[in-house]
Amino acid sequence: MTASRFPADVFRLDNGLTVIHQHMPATPVVVVDVWVRAGAIVEPEEWCGMAHFLEHMIFKGTNKLAPGVFDAVIENRGGVSNAATSHDYAHFFITTAAQYLEDTVPALAELLLNAAIPEEEFVRERDVVLEEIRSCSDDPDFGAFQALTESIYQRHPYGRSILGTEVKLMEYTPEQMRSFHRCHYQPENMTVVIVGGVAKEIALKLVQRSFQDFSLPVDCPQAQIEAEPPITEIRCQELFFPRLEQSRLLMGWMGPGVDQLKDAYGLDLLSVLLADGRSSRLVRELREELGLVQGISSNFSLQRDSSLFTISACLDSHYLEQVEALICSRLCQLLSEPVSEAELARCKRLLCNDYAFSTETPTQLAGLYGYYNTIANPEVAVTYPEQIKLFKSSEIQQIAQRYLSPKFYAVTVLKPA
Repeated sequence: MTASRFPADVFRLDNGLTVIHQHMPATPVVVVDVWVRAGAIVEPEEWCGMAHFLEHMIFKGTNKLAPGVFDAVIENRGGVSNAATSHDYAHFFITTAAQYLEDTVPALAELLLNAAIPEEEFVRERDVVLEEIRSCSDDPDFGAFQALTESIYQRHPYGRSILGTEVKLMEYTPEQMRSFHRCHYQPENMTVVIVGGVAKEIALKLVQRSFQDFSLPVDCPQAQIEAEPPITEIRCQELFFPRLEQSRLLMGWMGPGVDQLKDAYGLDLLSVLLADGRSSRLVRELREELGLVQGISSNFSLQRDSSLFTISACLDSHYLEQVEALICSRLCQLLSEPVSEAELARCKRLLCNDYAFSTETPTQLAGLYGYYNTIANPEVAVTYPEQIKLFKSSEIQQIAQRYLSPKFYAVTVLKPA
């Protein structure tokens, strides 16, 4: 794939539904990935966890499809299906052979457009979600990360857990979920991506026929989204976890939203520079040379409104203060000294190669197009390598100065109880 031209076709249907199609004639496989702007960010606070719970209930059938029938339709034809919910979206996808599209796409559309959310299934599936919440609460890394995001996002919904809480879930009713579904699962909020061995005309007609009978929209409580102010301090919290062998150090900074994509791409480069691979600065010094950490990594997560940059380390408790101080010292160095051309070239190669490796299959491409169309626009998906290659050392330094202050960040420390 080249960045000079978007390789897929984008259509806007009369009802407001967006369709993205790319024909890959060399493969008999087709991926259908439906993205909905109905993630946790649209939940009012009193309905926290509703979007994720609804993801589960979508698969519990409609008035036409009894629970379990959709799974049988997909699996009996050798296909697979799955779904995921994030703050910015929910998406549902199937992978199947092209010859079975006529059987499988209408079934997926029926689930998404006409979810019945039956009461008995609601009660049964709620227990599944509650167990998921309890399982995550037993995961020290999940708990530490959630605590960090809550510290960073004290006003914005990004600080809330996508899973919700046990108390909140016990309060929800099937009728409230039906209201949430009919409010947000509307064509103007949806993108249907089809990538693989099916021609454009066939794919488009199938989507037009399958995704037309949407439920009448209803009102439901709306999320109150408040912009998160910048961090102007060091926000520290210390947690204790039983049966933990190694402590965790998590440091986090707020990054830009999709309206500042160039800065976001620069933070991707900085993430690689700091702690991606043995040649990265923090891994080389803190793990390979000094042996202060068992492992250390950095990560940049792009989100619609405000992104997240994190540095995480696994280490013995008595090294916590030393490692945090060394990380801050290396950030000071990054802010004051330009990155060498050789180091910047290494980071660019790693990111561009990673992009190439992650855009080879229909599944990867469908996810890429749907994600970017949901939070920005699909064409952005293919300009990434081109934009990465254009960065200069001075620009990377300026982005570090703008976002990665060693004086203003959130830190969560997790210690053995």
